[in-house]
Amino acid sequence: MHSREAMYYETAGEKVRCLLCPHQCLIKEGGTGICHVRRHEKGKLYTDVYGKLSAINFDPIEKKPLYHYFPGSVILSIGTVGCNMHCPFCQNWQISQTPAKSFSFRDVYSAGDILQIARSKKQNIGVAYTYNEPVIWIEYVLDVARQIRGAGMKNVMVSNGFIAPAPLDELLTCIDAFNIDLKSFSDDFYRNVSGARLEPVLASLKKIAQSEKHLEITNLVIPGYNDKEEEFLAMVKWIAGELGKETVLHLSRYHPMYKMEQEATPSDTLRKLAETAEKYLLYVYVGNIELQDYRDTKCPNCNAVAIKRSGYHTEMKAIDENGSCLYCHKKIIRNYS
Repeated sequence: MHSREAMYYETAGEKVRCLLCPHQCLIKEGGTGICHVRRHEKGKLYTDVYGKLSAINFDPIEKKPLYHYFPGSVILSIGTVGCNMHCPFCQNWQISQTPAKSFSFRDVYSAGDILQIARSKKQNIGVAYTYNEPVIWIEYVLDVARQIRGAGMKNVMVSNGFIAPAPLDELLTCIDAFNIDLKSFSDDFYRNVSGARLEPVLASLKKIAQSEKHLEITNLVIPGYNDKEEEFLAMVKWIAGELGKETVLHLSRYHPMYKMEQEATPSDTLRKLAETAEKYLLYVYVGNIELQDYRDTKCPNCNAVAIKRSGYHTEMKAIDENGSCLYCHKKIIRNYS
């Protein structure tokens, strides 16, 4: 198996301990961690997915979703397999819940190969590390991201935010924008549904916000699991207070997927939660459903429609070349062009 020695681990007797994420997996000889892609062999930890991609596509930046980071642009998106969470509602379970040894990879791409592909499309702004959890293939992310940054392009990471502080610090040296999936504001949800913990994700969000990197948050609303108004209110208050009221929040409609057969989120639930979020946050969007009033970017100052969206098509309506409202000059998009 084509492998590379992993970063962030230590020996622990006859086992090795992975230090990449808060699971801190203690891995026996021949075994892998919870993510199924980091393997112990003869006292060393190896990544079994370095350069092995399950998907590579040029996508609209809005698909990440990022609505306030170079809106209307295109980004090369890459992913591999595995995840350090095991959500029963995962939309990409075919790759995220598959061990490296069980997946038929097409090709192995060097960091230079990705740079060459990224440069091949004129309007492409850089690379997004997405589709499955990028934290668990950090070695490849860092190598590609450094080449992309060196070429004057942008790096975007779509992640669950379940990462230890030291590796996150290293990612912050070369990742420009993040969309973090805040699955719930309940530690019980994280432990019992996703197999993780809430507090490390909140710590990651605070660190990213303090770094002044671009940050947007996605919350998949699942009926009966994380749609309680009281819990949701606590979450948006925390986001506004700890990260700032300009933090972009995407509410996403859940559909039955993978192991979860719960009915899809009602549109009324999404609208009610979005209305609650708007009381504390300036920019709230609703995805996976066409819900009027929650797809366009409006100026929070004068309510003008600055950016109109239909699917992944964006139309700049009332926004100048600096990302400010044409009417009242309120700064709306910090990274616009």
